[in-house]
Amino acid sequence: MTAFKDPPVRHGRRTLAAICLLLGLLLGGIAFLSARYRIGAMDQEKDGYQSVLSQLAHAVVGDGVFYYVAIGSLLCVLALSANTSFVDFPRLCRMVAEDGYLPKPFAMVGRRLVFSIGILYLASSTGLLLVVFGGITDHLIPLFAIGAFLTFTLSQTGMVMHWVRALRTTKDTNRTGNRMHLAINAFGGIVTALALIVIVVAKFREGAWITVIVIPVVILLLRLVRRYYDQLEASLREPGKVDLSSTEPPVVLVVTQQWNRMADKALSFAFHLSEDVIAVHVARLSGEESDEERAIRGRWSQDVEAPAKAAGLRPPRLLLLNADYRLMYEPLLKEIKALRGEFDGRTIAVLLPEVVPPNWWQYMLHTQRARRLHAKLLEFGGSDIVIISMPWYIEEPKIEAAR
Repeated sequence: MTAFKDPPVRHGRRTLAAICLLLGLLLGGIAFLSARYRIGAMDQEKDGYQSVLSQLAHAVVGDGVFYYVAIGSLLCVLALSANTSFVDFPRLCRMVAEDGYLPKPFAMVGRRLVFSIGILYLASSTGLLLVVFGGITDHLIPLFAIGAFLTFTLSQTGMVMHWVRALRTTKDTNRTGNRMHLAINAFGGIVTALALIVIVVAKFREGAWITVIVIPVVILLLRLVRRYYDQLEASLREPGKVDLSSTEPPVVLVVTQQWNRMADKALSFAFHLSEDVIAVHVARLSGEESDEERAIRGRWSQDVEAPAKAAGLRPPRLLLLNADYRLMYEPLLKEIKALRGEFDGRTIAVLLPEVVPPNWWQYMLHTQRARRLHAKLLEFGGSDIVIISMPWYIEEPKIEAAR
């Protein structure tokens, strides 16, 4: 309607009337030609299947060029009609997401200024339905019919409630018209509801049971999403002044797998945050004590403690934790629990050095332990944990390349 010039209602009615007239003529023409050429629907699961329109095109223009022009035109019309779903379904998802009943990404505009998540969801779900039903569209008709008539019934019922409220508030001069609208919408609601019941019963084994199950499940999922957002909103603080009562520097844990330049950089940065720095080396990830572990013990006083004292800093503590089950997060979480008792009320900042390869495929050449540890700390660390990523670039990136 927004595409029509003023007054949009008048032009919209004329357009809708023209569409209904054309559809009526097309349907009447198809019915007439099908009867004249003795054409009927064929079973899609049998060999040699042709749609009614394909049979009509064969009967009228033969197998020449005009047949392919007709079928190609039909394909274009179907593709254009699908555009309505891909335009309006993402918009509907946006409105539902803004009300908190769908994940927030459904309300985000993508790079092409469309709601990309809704489009991808619609494409994947329709593709899945086509695969599950083997591309036989006849099996999808019950799903469409139930959804359509359920929508008709709900909309007509909603209009009945609207006119009931209008009758309670309007003046006597408008009550006659409102009663007429109420009767029309009530009749429409009853007819569509009866049609819905007939379709569900008649087509239940042919796929209608899927819609009967999916609709309540979807409603339940929508309510669960809304409950999550309500709980999240309730857990966040009310707008007010920032609490600056505790500004003590954090206790910084520098987690390393090897002692190298990347660990040196992370340790140097840790001293910018706090005087209480603890270097944590997780050992025995391969099951045995490594040469790297023995080397760290031997070089620690000379390579770390001595430079820290010379700079007037408190020497960092070295913790060698054993990953007996080759899991980094288990011994680290145990140590964090112990540090909570030692530094009561202090924030614990976990500094995770991480290699950033220049190419995407080079990520497969790394263990990704830092990212897995980051995820486990978020899951089990608690609200007094701050996680800091310390990137180490093999090749220095350029900001201009992100454009």
